[in-house]
Amino acid sequence: MKIIAFLGNPGKKYNKNRHNAGFIIGKIFADNFNISVKKQNFQSEYGSGKIEGSEVLLIFPNTFMNNSGRAVSEAVNYYGIAVEDLIVVHDEIELPFGEIRIKSGGGHKGHNGIRSIIQHVGSSDFNRVRIGVGRPGNPEMEVADYLLSDFTDEELAGIKDSAPQVIQAIISIISRSL
Repeated sequence: MKIIAFLGNPGKKYNKNRHNAGFIIGKIFADNFNISVKKQNFQSEYGSGKIEGSEVLLIFPNTFMNNSGRAVSEAVNYYGIAVEDLIVVHDEIELPFGEIRIKSGGGHKGHNGIRSIIQHVGSSDFNRVRIGVGRPGNPEMEVADYLLSDFTDEELAGIKDSAPQVIQAIISIISRSL
């Protein structure tokens, strides 16, 4: 089994925030594979299905970004999966807008959601699909304010347009580890 955690902040207020790139892509991902994400457990909304012959659990933590590790570790521990079978999809300020990169292991680079997951699962050896949201255009703007600001309509369309790349990245991680 693989657990795919899409990171963001719960609630309508945050739906279009840059920090919710993981949630935005996750909803498209779930729809693409006809996986209903309506169940509640692991401090998350979740759903399960099969992709590339592998059982998958999609989780959307309800713990807010900075505490994502609590929800993710509950699911990892419940199913007893190896940390290498965890895939985390999240926004990345260090990547140019719309760029997608896969990473396995490593540090958190200041991302509090990733920091929380590393702390709670006790390892950084999980897979990550990083969605570039870029840095603020205004150097005076605080990073937190930037991440909690909404995408413009054009940017939101761009993030949604990157969904096929993210889906392919996740499939490649699943296939590589089968």
